[in-house]
Amino acid sequence: MTQRMDYNAATPAGMKALGGVYGHILGSGLPKVLVDLVYLRVSQINGCAYCIDMHSRDLLKEGVNVEKLVLVPAWREAGSLFDTAERAALAWAETVTRVAETGVPDAEYAAAAAVFGQQQLADLTIAIGLMNAYNRMAISFRATPAAVTAAR
Repeated sequence: MTQRMDYNAATPAGMKALGGVYGHILGSGLPKVLVDLVYLRVSQINGCAYCIDMHSRDLLKEGVNVEKLVLVPAWREAGSLFDTAERAALAWAETVTRVAETGVPDAEYAAAAAVFGQQQLADLTIAIGLMNAYNRMAISFRATPAAVTAAR
């Protein structure tokens, strides 16, 4: 697929604003690996090749092993490979990303709130919303994954 436009060039102020939210998440105190796992899962749900490629590479650079990385889509069946916080964050990411289908049930909120404090859960939800926005930009305008560029 050919990239439809360079959205970074088309709206530098808009992308800078999203970058500001990204910076907030980096400074939020949430563990970077946990956030990147959430970014990857959200991107998988949305089918964003560009973001799946980017966050997989980020997680590998952060020392996450390939065995864990490939099981992110099936984290519920991966036993103790994912810790309690990661499991709670991934469950929350799935229900919030699929909000139109799930309505984010009270039980899902209670499960996430049992693991994360209010600020952490609010920041995690901002991170999920941010990745959904980035996914929509990359998918809509056909951003080219690094793996495709490297294969050329």
